[in-house]
This record gives sequence, C-alpha cells and structure tokens, in this order.
Amino acid sequence: MTDLNNLFVAPGTPIRDVMACIDRNSKGVALVVDAGQLLVATITDGDIRRAILAGIDLDRPIDALVHGSWPDHQPPVTVPAGTAPADILALMTRTDVRHVPVIGTAGQVVDLVWLADLVKHADLPMRAMVMAGGYGTRLRPLTNDTPKSMLPVGDRPLLERIVGQLREAGIRRVNVATHYRADVIEEHFGDGHAFGVEIRYVNEGEPLGTAGALGLLAASDEPLLVVNGDILTQVDFRAMLDFHCAHRADMTVAVRPYELRVPYGVVQTDGVVIHAVSEKPTERYLINAGIYLLNPDVCGLIPANQRYDMTQLIDVLLADRRRLISFPIREYWLDIGQSEDYAQAVADIRDKEAFRS
Repeated sequence: MTDLNNLFVAPGTPIRDVMACIDRNSKGVALVVDAGQLLVATITDGDIRRAILAGIDLDRPIDALVHGSWPDHQPPVTVPAGTAPADILALMTRTDVRHVPVIGTAGQVVDLVWLADLVKHADLPMRAMVMAGGYGTRLRPLTNDTPKSMLPVGDRPLLERIVGQLREAGIRRVNVATHYRADVIEEHFGDGHAFGVEIRYVNEGEPLGTAGALGLLAASDEPLLVVNGDILTQVDFRAMLDFHCAHRADMTVAVRPYELRVPYGVVQTDGVVIHAVSEKPTERYLINAGIYLLNPDVCGLIPANQRYDMTQLIDVLLADRRRLISFPIREYWLDIGQSEDYAQAVADIRDKEAFRS
C-alpha cells in the first residue's frame, strides 16, 4: 500500500507547495483531495512543467490548474478497489497514464497504483551521449591538464556524477564524446562496468561542435538523450522522456527560466513619440539548458565527420515543420563553464542535502 499522506494536498494549496509534494514522494504525482479524502484532481509533474511554460504564478492555488481555466489538465483516471492489476495495466496503456488512484466504496482514495509497481523494468528505453570533449578554456588553469568534465565537484568528478545520474534513471548505454585529454576520461571510467553502465567512447579527432559527435554514433531505434558534460543538475530524465512522448515530439530541448533586471527606466518609442516608460523592468526568458532528447530519425539528420551545432539541427527541424518542444527544468541546474560557476557548484554540493549520497 502507498503512503497516501505523501501524496495528498488540499484544494487551495499553492502550486509551489504541490510541486514540493511531487518531489518528496518521488511518484511524479500529487492527489488533490477534500477533507473526506474524496479525489478532486491528479496533478502530475508534466502539469507543473506546462504551467511553468505558460507563465502561471507558482504562488497561485492549485485550483488554477484544475477548474476549467487550464485546458491542458485532464480529469483523473481512477479504478475501484479490487480491480485486477492486469485490468489496471490495460487501462494505463489505453489512457496513456502512469498513475491511477484507487477509489473505495465510500468514494475516498484508498491507494495509488503506479506503472512502475506493475511493470518491473528499471531500464529506460533510450541511450545517452555526454558531450565531454571541450577544452574548458574559461576554467584555466584548472583545466590545464584536466578535462572540464573531470573537475572534482565534491568527492568525485562532475562526469562521474552525470554518469551516476543516468544510471539511477535507468539508462545503461552511455556514450561519451571526447577530444581534449580523452585519456583522462577513459582511464577513469574504462568500459563503465564499475559504474553500473556500458560506456562507449566517441573520440573527435577535431572538435565537431555541439552536435557533430552525434553523427559518429551507430544507428539505433531508441531515442537519444544528449547532456553537455559541464552541467550539474538534478533534472528528472524519466520525466523528460515522459514529457517528450506525451507531446509526441521529434526533439525536446530542456530550458531554464532566466531573469534579467534592467537597471534603468526603459523608454518605448515609435519614432520620436514616447508611448510608455517602464522603471527598471525585469525581462524573463527561457534559456537553452544543454540537455536534449532526440528521436532516432532526428539523429540521422546529423552529418558524420563534420562540425555541426545543435542550433543548426534545430533550424533544420523548424524549417521542416517538425515537432520541437521545450521541457522546463524546475530542479537544480548549473552550467560550470566559468570559474565562479564552478566555485558555486562546489559550494552547492557541500551545502545541499540533495547532492549527498
């Protein structure tokens, strides 16, 4: 039986607190119930991320995602107590859901069935590529003899943390693109067996840009997760794959909210005529977080042995009207490409409980 106390939130709970509930229970869902534990709604990790993309204030009550004003939210799929597991699995397959609340005779929630409870298959049906070939020139002298991805963050190199995160997500086949000081990486990881994964190295004889190494991979019928080797993050790769599949995307780009405070009054004009003045406005953007998920046929668009960047691939997909979507990262994320960011990563590992393992 599931500990329902870790899943329940009341109507009126701020979206931010519902998000925290989802993170605590590690099930990817929260159940909105009334005082009698009657189900009002199910809120998934994907619902939260779509709300972030829509710019919804996370301090608003969860009701904003439930009662009509949020077209993306779907009514809950439930089963009565006593439903056979095979029938629940069939319902999940038919409705494309991963969580089904179980309803008792009085209408209250008595359990939650999670797809992982029914299908004991830990591995994700995708492979990964970690881009670890960069020189790390902005981090010199730290990178004079050490690849950027092998700089220590806490008690282990950053790349070891990335590999461990991939393993914990259920990804067993990991490719590592190397160039600068490839020997340091290969000597540390070997074939990956000691780290619980199978590692293959893709060595770039010459730097091939942010996507060119993907053109050297063997063909596969599985999606490819691409992670820049200088990213420290706690993003949920399983949630990203779910999001990618739910939106039937050809390519998913992880994005991160970024705010830029303009320290002056901004004047809006049309020629010489002033229309408005905004005093020290905050501009909000979504930035590329250096994590991508590509369908197999998209990988085939990348030329072999040529310098090629992710921006070029994105332009090709947009020109072909392919389905390209964004996946907002709401978890910890930091690019350690500069010295001050690397110092911040080291401090965060030391201070944040989430990174102690």
